[in-house]
Amino acid sequence: MQALSRNDDHEGFRLADLVRRIAAESDRDAFAELFGLLAPRVKAFLLRQGSDNGTAEELTQDVMLAVWDRAAQFDAGQAAVTTWVFTIARNRRIDRLRRERWIEADPEDPLFVETTVESAESDVEIAEQQSSLHKAIAELPEEQAQLIFMAYFQDKAHSGIAVERNLPLGTVKSRLRLALSRLKKALAGNDAP
Repeated sequence: MQALSRNDDHEGFRLADLVRRIAAESDRDAFAELFGLLAPRVKAFLLRQGSDNGTAEELTQDVMLAVWDRAAQFDAGQAAVTTWVFTIARNRRIDRLRRERWIEADPEDPLFVETTVESAESDVEIAEQQSSLHKAIAELPEEQAQLIFMAYFQDKAHSGIAVERNLPLGTVKSRLRLALSRLKKALAGNDAP
């Protein structure tokens, strides 16, 4: 058992060093090595948690990208690299499940139905618009769809979203602008004869 602990300690120090090099130097070789060591474990974890192979693969890529982006935020005094990475994986999986549930929302839900009394023709038009909007949102990249949901369906301020998602405020605003632009184009395409 002693040898196993030394190997675990050695691996922990090695992983922490790789993350440090990524944070300090944007070291691609360190990232490639870290990816090779952890991506298969992250994918296996996601598969054990019930993700299908395609989703596990996609989430693994997303998790490892987050590791690259947030390497400077890693604190070896708080947790081991593996704990930090698996926490990111767990959170991304939960976000994905929430998003999937949200997109499958019932268009007849009172939240989506107009409360004023309108003509039957107007009701049909509103329902079509809502359906088109939900389809357009579903076609957005996951990160953009989540930001749209938070900003416009949960009515969260951009600064609050930035804190909650651990993103710079400018990134939140840029992604929302891009998402709105894509939605506008998608919805304009639906109005074309």
